[in-house]
Amino acid sequence: MNISGNTIFIPGGTSGLGLGLALRLHAAGNTVIIAGRRAELLESITRDHPGIESIALDTTDPAAVVRVSREVQERWPATNVLITMAGIMQVEDVTSAGFLATAEATVVTNVLGPIRLIAAFSEFLAGQPDATIMTVSSGLASVPLPITPTYNATKAAIHSFSESLRVQLADTTVRVIELVPPAVQTTLMGQQDDPGAMPLEEYLDETMALLEAQPDAREILVERVKYLRNATVEGRYDDVLAVLSGAAH
Repeated sequence: MNISGNTIFIPGGTSGLGLGLALRLHAAGNTVIIAGRRAELLESITRDHPGIESIALDTTDPAAVVRVSREVQERWPATNVLITMAGIMQVEDVTSAGFLATAEATVVTNVLGPIRLIAAFSEFLAGQPDATIMTVSSGLASVPLPITPTYNATKAAIHSFSESLRVQLADTTVRVIELVPPAVQTTLMGQQDDPGAMPLEEYLDETMALLEAQPDAREILVERVKYLRNATVEGRYDDVLAVLSGAAH
C-alpha cells in the first residue's frame, strides 16, 4: 500500500485507532472517508478536521452495508482502500448464560461486519489499478485475554480470514494487509489511561512508519504486539496466557 495518493474508506473511523489512523492518512496526502453510526459525531469530526469526508453507517446492519458501500463507490469512484476498523470489546462471564447477548453482538460487529464490507467491495476494488483491503485483528488473536473470550475469538477469525483472502486475491490488484494492534490507550475497553497500554500517538507513529517502509507488508506488527504475536513460535504461550489470566483478576 502506498502511503499517499489513495482514496480510503474507514468504517469505524470515528474514535480511537480508527480516527487516529484516518487523521494520519489524511495528513499523508490521502482522501479519507470515515463512517460510523452517529451523525452528530461525524459532523463534529468533519467540522474539526477539514478535508475529512464522512458517511453514516451501522456495520451491524447488512442492508446498510450494501447500500452505503454502493454510495461510497458512486460518490468516490477512486476509492481503492478499505480499512475494516469497526469493532467492540466487552468483558464476558461465561459462568452465566447472560454472556450470550454480548457474545452474539461481538461476533456480528467484529466478524460479520468486516466480511460484509469485504463482500461489498472486493469486486469493485479488483477493478482499481492498485487497491488494498486492510483488516484489523489483534495481538489477542494469538494469545487470548480470558475475560474477553468472544473478542479474542473474533480477532482470531479475522486473522484466519485475512490469510485466505490474501491467497484468493493474489492474482488481482488487491493487496491484503492485516493490522495487528496490541493494547492501545483508547476507550475500547476504558484503557485510555492504562499505563500498561501503548500510547495512541506512539502506536500511530510506528504504524505509519511501517506502512511507509513496507508497502508490500502482509501484516503491520509494532514491536509491542510481538510479545503476543510470537508467543507460540518462541515457546512462551503458556507463560503469556498466565500473565493475561492474572490480568483478569
